[in-house]
Amino acid sequence: MTLGSPKSLSVIFPMSRSISSIVVTVGVLALFLVLASWVLISNPNEHSSKLEVIFLDGNQSRNVFHSDKSLGNEEHDAIIEKRSGRTGGLERVPSPSSVELKAERPPGLSDSPNSSEAWEIDSGPQVNPGNQHNLMKNSPLKPEASDRSDSTDGIGTVEDDKVSLNNSTTVPSNSFLKSSLGSVVNATAPASTPQNQTKKTIVDSVESCDLFHGKWFYDQVGPLYTNNSCPVLTQMQNCQGNGRPDKDYENWRWRPAQCDLPRFDARKFLELMRGKTLAFIGDSVARNQMESLICILWQVEAPKNRGNRRMQRWYFKSTSVSIVRIWSSWLVHQTDEAFQWAPQGVTKLHLDAPDEGFMEFIPRFDVVVLSSGHWFAKQSVYILENEIVGGQLWWPDKTRQKKVNNIEAFGISVETILTAMATHPNYTGLTIVRSFSPDHYEGGAWNTGGSCTGKVQPAGEGELVKNEFTDIMHAKQVMGFENAVGKATNKSKLRLMDITEAFGFRHDGHPGPYRNPDPNKKTQRGPNGEPPPQDCLHWCMPGPVDTWNELVLEIIRREFEGAQ
Repeated sequence: MTLGSPKSLSVIFPMSRSISSIVVTVGVLALFLVLASWVLISNPNEHSSKLEVIFLDGNQSRNVFHSDKSLGNEEHDAIIEKRSGRTGGLERVPSPSSVELKAERPPGLSDSPNSSEAWEIDSGPQVNPGNQHNLMKNSPLKPEASDRSDSTDGIGTVEDDKVSLNNSTTVPSNSFLKSSLGSVVNATAPASTPQNQTKKTIVDSVESCDLFHGKWFYDQVGPLYTNNSCPVLTQMQNCQGNGRPDKDYENWRWRPAQCDLPRFDARKFLELMRGKTLAFIGDSVARNQMESLICILWQVEAPKNRGNRRMQRWYFKSTSVSIVRIWSSWLVHQTDEAFQWAPQGVTKLHLDAPDEGFMEFIPRFDVVVLSSGHWFAKQSVYILENEIVGGQLWWPDKTRQKKVNNIEAFGISVETILTAMATHPNYTGLTIVRSFSPDHYEGGAWNTGGSCTGKVQPAGEGELVKNEFTDIMHAKQVMGFENAVGKATNKSKLRLMDITEAFGFRHDGHPGPYRNPDPNKKTQRGPNGEPPPQDCLHWCMPGPVDTWNELVLEIIRREFEGAQ
């Protein structure tokens, strides 16, 4: 068959007509799309669409916000910002022109309408240092030999008596700096800018619920363990073993006003922390909390002691979980060497340098719980920017101006250590700052007649004794926390576990005079009303301190489950 035959032409002509019709159809559709696009662009207000942003609060209620895509970027941002508010549960949302739309929790402690009060902090009244419980020879804060981490045994090495900071430790530019008059001023929270709004998201909660405002209730179920079922209890906190006659203080549990705080589930904790390490770092109150956690976990699995003189370490084989404790009285660098006009033998605190004794281990930890504050009532010299700026129970030259007192020094130290952790290039963990733990030495300090003897249940609203020292220390701590949040650069997270107000009611939870098993110890007031020697700072075990670990578990659950 040849191409020019009539039969072949009859086949080709229908094929040509089919192709032509397809080309015409495609052309018409393209013209229609061009015209439709031109109409939409020319009349955006008539053809706008809605963008839904959905958030779930702590009670799983659903809030739906609609924003018009037709609005300009600035108008859109303004609407979202106006709707969110400080306690409404939303962070400022980027405009639709951003690559990704994200909804964050606002920085702060809670969704409670009253929660903003915790962030608008006055420096409070000046406290007479004479009213503080000075820490001396018989102080309840005196560390045991096992608490001292001056040994070079164990993991890693530390150069003794000098600051040894490598490139992985960032020493912050402190916000408590000298003014033009040479005095130290208190920094306010960072101004609201897009940059630090992004940084502040690290304090946001995975879920919306205020864990720290609520009430204590009596739980008939009883404690999570007993003094006889935990072999790691420090004797000073073994109140039942030391003869305390009442037991109701063991049964009071914390109930947040807005949600439930589950009873501690030891197996749940070990599963959440599988293959991870939690470290308690700080003073003897950190030890108190660490022992509480070990006692709770011991009820489901006996851990192996793998500690050394530098750190305590308990290992749970079933889930490869490690619980660590490292002693650090102030959390900043300290030395006894002579410095300028401060002689050798007096403790010097470099307020703008973190304690390198534990900073070297930070990259190995997944969760860190920090505890500090009470040692700032102990004798020490304060150094800032390589200059002596103040001291506690030490200021021999009265002609020199003291620029920093112990309360201000505490605030600076909090900002220093948290900034160092939040800017450490190799640390990506969760840092939980347990707020200042209140003591209950009523009627005086620990060595001047203060007492918590006879307290057998939580204080009622009318019974609460205001402690100005606790209030101002808490305020400085929160301020230091806020300032550090504004400087964060790494992928770690900061959380403030604000227990101070709630535990102000638990004057019944301390050992009091039941500090040792001596059957001849004094437990009642003397003939002239003088109280017996007692500990109203640390917490009985079992007791209120177990609630701290229920809060820790809830914070960890929110972070780890929310991230999955």
